[in-house]
Amino acid sequence: MSLKDQITEDMKTAMRAKDSVRLGTIRLLLAAVKQKEVDERVVVDDVMLVGIIDKLIKQRKDSVAAYTQAKRQDLADVESNEIKVLEAYLPQRLSADEITAAVAAIVASVGAKGPGDMGKVMGAVKTQLAGKADMALVSQAVKAALAG
Repeated sequence: MSLKDQITEDMKTAMRAKDSVRLGTIRLLLAAVKQKEVDERVVVDDVMLVGIIDKLIKQRKDSVAAYTQAKRQDLADVESNEIKVLEAYLPQRLSADEITAAVAAIVASVGAKGPGDMGKVMGAVKTQLAGKADMALVSQAVKAALAG
């Protein structure tokens, strides 16, 4: 069963259970998937779907930070609940040590020498670690590897 099929089944389950938070979040996710399919005239596979979920989670995290700063904890809680629902669909993430090791291997294979090669390294890293790691942590690891 593909990830998209699993999400659709979870939506039906949430409807039956009358779980409005979960249902609303899944509907937002499916709307984002449909938008991508229509805009780019493609069928979203599991890899693309993980990218969409990552993007939605990043948006929610930014919103939580803004709501917290504005002292609107009620809205921050709503966004935090949506993050929890979305994270359930992500594959197991790599640890910080695993990210550092993977980045070091990619830097060596690409032959990067310094900060000027960051774009070349990030291109290779994105293809290998997309969906497996938090890209913010990956970017920090790449900067550290190229600086040292």
